[in-house]
Amino acid sequence: MPTYACTTTVSVEKTKVEIERILKRYGANAFVNSGYREQAMIQFLLRGRVLRFVITLPSKSDPVFERIPKSQQLRDPEAQEAIWQQAIRQRWRALQLIIKAKLEAIDAAITTLDEEFLGWIVLPDGATVGQRMIPQVAEAYKFPMLTSSRTDRATLR
Repeated sequence: MPTYACTTTVSVEKTKVEIERILKRYGANAFVNSGYREQAMIQFLLRGRVLRFVITLPSKSDPVFERIPKSQQLRDPEAQEAIWQQAIRQRWRALQLIIKAKLEAIDAAITTLDEEFLGWIVLPDGATVGQRMIPQVAEAYKFPMLTSSRTDRATLR
């Protein structure tokens, strides 16, 4: 399990409100958030860009929630539920952190909105740039990179 916010008691609902408040502070509007089974989504409009974050939520049936790690004993159903809910809260807190960090970096002129949110920009057809580009990047890396010198090869490692 990830370590950031692994013991948070902040509810998912409160985190969603915090995310929206942070986004509003930086000029975002037109918010949509939803969740279905093992995915949650937050979408918003910021500086003429529609941005969408989709996060994978842990499956309630994941074996990690069923057993105590050291002893491998079965947890009771209430304990399984509590640990699963904790994992969901952790994911939402991590999302809140990354959105806030990206917006702070943009505000400090360290990066730009397009650079920071590139993978999350929603294209006119509804897909994100990441959905379009990640398979292309993976395909490009299937082939050996050609370099012109030893120095180039050393910097790629």
